[in-house]
Amino acid sequence: MNKFQLYKAVGRKIKTIREQKSLTQQGLADLCNFEKSNMSRIEAGRTNLTLKSLLTISEALNIQIKQLVDF
Repeated sequence: MNKFQLYKAVGRKIKTIREQKSLTQQGLADLCNFEKSNMSRIEAGRTNLTLKSLLTISEALNIQIKQLVDF
């Protein structure tokens, strides 16, 4: 898996979990204190997430960070 495939896989995982929790993209962005456009790029796999951002997202989704990278 190259880095771009990894970005997309993490983005898909975030989107899937967000939808399972009945959150909108804007709702998750608000919980993370991110702009909606940033959340959109994250879910589309068009950005390289920092560990800090992954932690923020995992906390907002009330899951362990490893769930976002476990494929």
